[in-house]
Formats: sequence, C-alpha cells, structure tokens
Amino acid sequence: MPTETTERGILLKHPSGPTAEILYYGATVISWKVADPVGQLQERLFVSSKAYLDGSKPVRGGIPVIFPCFGPPTHPDHSKLPQHGFARNETWKFDSVVMDNQAGVAVRFVLDPTANEQIQAIYSKKFRLAYVVILSAHQLATDLHVENTSPTEALEFQALFHTYIRAPADSVKVSPLQSLQYYDKTESTDQARAVPKTEDRTEVDVKTFTDSVYENAPGKYHVIWPNGGLEVKTKNFKDVVVWNPQEEGRKIGDMETDGWKQYICVEPGYVRGFVSLEPHKQWLGQQVLTVVQ
Repeated sequence: MPTETTERGILLKHPSGPTAEILYYGATVISWKVADPVGQLQERLFVSSKAYLDGSKPVRGGIPVIFPCFGPPTHPDHSKLPQHGFARNETWKFDSVVMDNQAGVAVRFVLDPTANEQIQAIYSKKFRLAYVVILSAHQLATDLHVENTSPTEALEFQALFHTYIRAPADSVKVSPLQSLQYYDKTESTDQARAVPKTEDRTEVDVKTFTDSVYENAPGKYHVIWPNGGLEVKTKNFKDVVVWNPQEEGRKIGDMETDGWKQYICVEPGYVRGFVSLEPHKQWLGQQVLTVVQ
C-alpha cells in the first residue's frame, strides 16, 4: 500500500522503496528514508531521541511547519502567539491522498481555524492552510498553501520549513550563499543582531554556533558532506536560515547531549518582512529535497 494510517500519522511508501512519515500533530515530517548507493534505506532527516512525538510539544527535528510568525512575534496581529506561531503545535486533519502512481505518492493535510477554538482565542485573522507532502524515488517535496478566507482584510504572515537535515555538523557545507546579506542571531545584543553582514565564504559551515538569516537568497542550495548531500530547491521563500547550536545545544531540554553533531538546519522561509495576501487569494511556499549521491 502506498499509504498507511497509524495512530500518530500517515506513512508514505514509494514503489521503489523510499518512505516518509508525517504526524497529525503539526503535520511534521519526522522521517524520510531513501536508498544509499548500495541500496540500503538511509534516514535523511534528524529527529532528537528525546523529541516528544505524543502531541505534547513541537517536535525537535524533522520538518516542523512555521506559521504565521518566525521567532518571537513582532507583528501586531501576532501579539498573542508563541514563538514560531501555532502551526507546528496544532493537530492537522488528514484530508486526502492526492497522488498515487509510479512517479510517487502525495497526501494533503489541512488546518482550518473555524473548527479550532485554541487558534481562534489567540489569532483573529481568517485563513486556511493546506499542506501537501510528495514522496518520489529520490525527492521529498513539501508544499504549504495559505489561503486568505477573509472577504475584506489582507493577511500578513511569515512562513518557514524548519528542516533538520541529518548530516555530520563538523564537515557539512552549504552553498551558494556568498555575497548575500545576512543577520547574525548569535550576536550578544539586539543592536548587533539588527546590523546586516555580508557573507564572504564560498561554502558556509557550522563549526561554530551558527544562526544566520540570509535575505533575498537564491532559492536553491547545496548541502554537501563527505559521501553525501542534498539539494534544497524552494519556491516563494525569499530567505533561508542556517542553524546549528554547537555546544549551546546542550541547553536544549529535548535534545540529546551531542545531538547537534548529527544535523544542520537549512530552513527556507519568508521571514524578513511579511507576505501580504489579499482577500480570497492563495500563496504557495515550496521546498523540494533531492538526494545527491
């Protein structure tokens, strides 16, 4: 069967072997397995061994969906929201299988606040989210559809995929980010964090504590390490965040002591400024991960 329903979510199975698992909680992709050059399925995403997968907390790892704000809320419409909004810690509804053939299998989840009192209590804007996850032989695509269901008011939001790529942090490199303007969130003061820097490296590493927001990025990135890598291709995500906490990761309660050594977060998003979506309009943000052997 191309899809399997479990207590916690949906398991996708491609005819050639790859699999992916999506939780109902947060619509978080927590696993994506693709064969290596000798045919063995290998996990391509990192999830902490201490992550909560029971719906009690956002998942530490995988691909959490960030909406409608990234980081601490700054927009007046988001004043009651927690950091990174609410999409990653609400239970989504499984809607349908939207593709099932030799090319791949795809499923759709939806988050509609009209039936969710928790969202209505903290967020008054009218919207509907649909999230489509597409598994093919060597790719995983995640499409976030945002619909403004208000008849009169614009919807202003941020969105991001907080993608944890399983990779050796001491040797992974990301490109092309050279010459881009970025904001260094590891700086010690608000003033320093607000001053843009210019990236001078041809390949960006995370050998030190890294939390960089690159603005107006190219939308296609190579995440490479010895004997492996992924291509990250995006649509309508003008920014990208590169994050690894290094030793600071020991302070994260739902992360194992040396967990930071096993991943890099390359997070495509629209997080510098806000998308402004007119009434009855829709917006799509897409990420396509492709295995590089």
